[in-house]
Amino acid sequence: QVQLAESGGGLVQPGGSLRLSCAPSRSIFSIYHMGWYRQAPGQQREMVARIATGGGTNYAESVKGRFTISRDNAKNTVYLQMNNLKPEDTAVYYCNARHFLLQGQNYWGQGTQVTVSS
Repeated sequence: QVQLAESGGGLVQPGGSLRLSCAPSRSIFSIYHMGWYRQAPGQQREMVARIATGGGTNYAESVKGRFTISRDNAKNTVYLQMNNLKPEDTAVYYCNARHFLLQGQNYWGQGTQVTVSS
């Protein structure tokens, strides 16, 4: 079992920045791919950014060039740096951990609200 603790959401004006953090309950980055997903009201949950166990990353087209996913193994934390935020980025953001091999080991955080509004 893995618990994921997210933090860093809030209200920001368009063009502003936020950094989300996700801290797993134990050290898992060597065997779990990590990701950030988001869900806006009335919408399906969508992938925002992912970082694989080997460090490779991929992003949704809508956030490329604005968002950066990274991880700090020493601090056991994954980050999502979000720059040039737009109103359409407003959503609940969820941290995800997916075992690189075992499909049943897939965990979600509780979510953190990001609101982009003037």
